[in-house]
Amino acid sequence: MSRVVIIGGSGHVGTYLVPLLVERGYHVINVSRGTAQPYRSHSAWKSVEHVKADRKAEEAEGSFGSRILTLKPDIVIDMIGFELDSVTHLVDALIGKIEHYIFCSTIWVYGHSTAVPATETDPTEAIDDYGQKKAAIETYLMRRAKLEGFPATSFRPGHIVGEGWLPVNPQGNLNPEVFSTIARGGELALPNLGLEMLNHVHADDCARWVMCAIDHRTASIGECFNTVAAQALTMRGCAEAMYRYFGQQPRLTFAPLERWAQEVAEGDVKTTRNHVTHSPCASIEKSRKRLGYEPRYSSLEAIQESVRALIMAGKVTVPDERK
Repeated sequence: MSRVVIIGGSGHVGTYLVPLLVERGYHVINVSRGTAQPYRSHSAWKSVEHVKADRKAEEAEGSFGSRILTLKPDIVIDMIGFELDSVTHLVDALIGKIEHYIFCSTIWVYGHSTAVPATETDPTEAIDDYGQKKAAIETYLMRRAKLEGFPATSFRPGHIVGEGWLPVNPQGNLNPEVFSTIARGGELALPNLGLEMLNHVHADDCARWVMCAIDHRTASIGECFNTVAAQALTMRGCAEAMYRYFGQQPRLTFAPLERWAQEVAEGDVKTTRNHVTHSPCASIEKSRKRLGYEPRYSSLEAIQESVRALIMAGKVTVPDERK
């Protein structure tokens, strides 16, 4: 039985990925701080070996990589590698001793959109700290894969959504009140003309992508892959579709970003500005052709499932006749 170590396996992708791995017969070891629970219950978690670890603290001691190695993994899936030094420490411990290392990156490595949809052959020109750090890690991993044979694969999720997750809304931020406004047919202001793009992906589709990468190991090693829904949405299109989902007619207004920002909470403005600047739209043709990946959810379907969960949790309010 092959052994799979997931670092940070209790998060949204892990919630779906761990059961898939267990059902396929893998021995799964979830390495985490032990402070989070999966977002969905599943009997497969009873078969999972849990290892409690503080990655930052153990890296500072120089022991994290060796500790992962003591778990005797065949495959390591790294969901929480955010710093180059962190990943370097791990790779140095694992090189020559595992079959596959799968790294969770981000479509933020592309920076602002130049041509759409973005493909993996496009340059990575990240424009924020998060994207720049992920891009640096990808470059490092691909170099070690090419020069030293380290079996690395990198996947680039879009805006991950699923049960228990606040989806990026049509304004490009995470305020659930936006969906409450839409549900009651209220007026919603969008920045600019609402034509910037959002590229969501359901956590279940991320998990299924990882399974495709494992199944097609040879084709995936030494490569980076976009992992998103088949189509991006414009902010305006997302808003209009959500109005209709709740049986309402769209009521949208538009204003230049800086004027729009004057009427919105500072935290929401910061998040929206980030999404407007990136306006992501990524291609999944490489994943389709090389790995057989086909997302189960469209961007809109993924958002709608998340919103239904938010309604059940009382975080989005819906008029009684719309429930």
